[in-house]
Amino acid sequence: MKFIFDAHLDLSMNALEWNRDLRLPVQKIRELEKGMEDLPDRGRGTVSFQALREGNIGLIVATLIARYVKPKNPLPGWNSPEQAWAQTQGQLAWYKEMELQNELIQIKTVSELKKHLKCWESNKTYKQLGYVLSIEGADSIISMEHLEIMYEKGLRAIGPAHYGPGTYAFGTDSIGGIGKRGKKLLKKIKELNLILDVTHLCDKSFWETIDLHNGPIWASHSNCRKLVPNNRQFEDSQIIALIEREGVIGMAFDAWMMFPNWRRGITRPKESGLIIEIISDHIDHICQLAGNVNHVMIGSDLDGGFGNEQCPYDLNTIADLQKLDKILNKRGYTENDILKILFKNGINFLEKNLPI
Repeated sequence: MKFIFDAHLDLSMNALEWNRDLRLPVQKIRELEKGMEDLPDRGRGTVSFQALREGNIGLIVATLIARYVKPKNPLPGWNSPEQAWAQTQGQLAWYKEMELQNELIQIKTVSELKKHLKCWESNKTYKQLGYVLSIEGADSIISMEHLEIMYEKGLRAIGPAHYGPGTYAFGTDSIGGIGKRGKKLLKKIKELNLILDVTHLCDKSFWETIDLHNGPIWASHSNCRKLVPNNRQFEDSQIIALIEREGVIGMAFDAWMMFPNWRRGITRPKESGLIIEIISDHIDHICQLAGNVNHVMIGSDLDGGFGNEQCPYDLNTIADLQKLDKILNKRGYTENDILKILFKNGINFLEKNLPI
């Protein structure tokens, strides 16, 4: 069973906002949510610590996420940046408690990364899941001093925006540039040598960011607009720009990002024919643009506000990402190509860009 690196999971959001104890098996979490109707994915989750271990997914990028929304913004979120900041600190406290429970171990440096990978491979009793800390949407960063605080707490990646207009940039389903505050954020990101995650940036903010920022860039969970026409995906010119910057792009398993004309809450995975293999179309497309397999990784985003009602029907839990091995082999990818996609590309990027 091959090692997998998943570059995007909202673990703390599931723990604190969905009230899921991720130490439980997926089926137990589903049973506890039977009859609950507050969220579309109740009783349909796919992620737990056990499922990650069963899938040999020993390294992840784990997020902090809390949106600040201004009064006229219809999106859900917090009414002040200070509340958003406090929410992320609560999420961080959960990660730290899971470290004390020997479920997780934070990866902040290259040496810690290499030690973790060696332990995972050689020690059968070693069960800690390695996580690199990221912020999805920078609205919770009240000031650049707050970003410095987060860096000291182990933050290693950050995306300036999520959905809609944000404090520092415009995200999915909105239009606008990065502005003065966004430029200030980019300057501090560069100073701290954080990984800049361009996922969710609208086109205008994306191109302004690419022009201004010369530090490490990746897209933790973004698919191809050529295959699924929507502003949430990257058009070919954006993918090429990331390739030219030696970036990597994580393949997301949210159905509407994989499959065109998906209607959330209406289309059903099995009836639509949505299977894991369809992500290979996105992988193929990026590899064709690059001329190699060096710029694709996995950024599943599983349980990122959706469950098995909105992901491939042959994916019961996140452990089923292991099916990609045979799928890619059937597509003609070599053994080394598959290893690159499943973990090597993402880990090589981290080894180049994390502190020594």
